[in-house]
Amino acid sequence: MEKRTVNPWIWQNERSYSQAVEVKNAESTLYCSGQAAIDPDGTSSSKDMKSQLQQAVANLETVIDAAGYECRNIVRLNIYTTSTKELWPHFPILQEWIVKHQIEQAVTMLEVTGLFETLTVELEATAVK
Repeated sequence: MEKRTVNPWIWQNERSYSQAVEVKNAESTLYCSGQAAIDPDGTSSSKDMKSQLQQAVANLETVIDAAGYECRNIVRLNIYTTSTKELWPHFPILQEWIVKHQIEQAVTMLEVTGLFETLTVELEATAVK
């Protein structure tokens, strides 16, 4: 597999993403459903944004690992939140995870009016190998 990031500017580097990611000769692609702060028994979290983001990241990593993929091969990450204002102070949690796994991905962040039950943040990813 060949992966190339496209960044005509440098400002996105501080925000931990790429403007585009090109993938050639991929063996397979994994499309992950949105992962949120849901416990293994299916209970949605009612904790604060920071806790929910930490659990959403952990759940996404669990799904990717269980599928036999590596987080470093995430090429697309969509972030859905009910409040960018509440999420933004905790964004370093996501950035540190991205750096830890050397992820180079395209990102879209959307503020939505609601997520399932009591959830406040959801992460949707595409990974390749």
